[in-house]
Amino acid sequence: MTPSTGTPPVAVITGGGTGLGLATGLELHARGHRVIALGLDTEPELEGSGIEFHALDITDEQAMRRVTAGLTQVQVLVNAAGIIQHGGAEFTIDGFRKVVDVNLSGTQLACLLLRPALAAARGSIVNFASMWSYFGSPRNPAYSASKGAIVSLTRSLAVAYAAEGIRVNAVAPGWIETRMSEAAFSDESRSREIRKRLPAGFWGKPFDIAKAAAFLASADARYITGVTLPVDGGYSAA
Repeated sequence: MTPSTGTPPVAVITGGGTGLGLATGLELHARGHRVIALGLDTEPELEGSGIEFHALDITDEQAMRRVTAGLTQVQVLVNAAGIIQHGGAEFTIDGFRKVVDVNLSGTQLACLLLRPALAAARGSIVNFASMWSYFGSPRNPAYSASKGAIVSLTRSLAVAYAAEGIRVNAVAPGWIETRMSEAAFSDESRSREIRKRLPAGFWGKPFDIAKAAAFLASADARYITGVTLPVDGGYSAA
């Protein structure tokens, strides 16, 4: 939805400098949004994209308050920031807490701080869950727990924010070719086993997630709230 002032609608994306967040930012920018990306990491595609990038830790409340303070109307908030730790790190106290802090608490913080601006625009939130929200993972308990919580947070905020005209949904990506999934994708044996289970027969691309997120954020989805949409090539159904 374009603001009545004629200025472009504003989209704030945590984790918007890399991976699925960046892909979503590029899609929303192509659809006419002013995109503000927040996070610590970037990828080359960000350069010259027209996306405004602010380097910060999305779990740092004061930094988040500073960068969002001047935003009076936000049409779209996408919470794509997320981390995963390998090598057993998520079985340690500090490792578990760090993952949950970024993936869950960072999402909650952005939703909290931008609530007034989203209400002013009757905007939309799109959170990032995961297929592991439902399956769990023996290697990554913190990631799985945090993403399971995102599903519940999404449903809770959809109800809590509804009276202010804010819709809250989530996407649950499956096996997508990103830097985060590189270890699995580059392991031919593991990648082959994953493809065998995929009804679609192939790994997804970041733009597959971006287009789904952009749809949920758009007026075309005006009657959809509290939903977590799997975008996984049928993996969860197989």
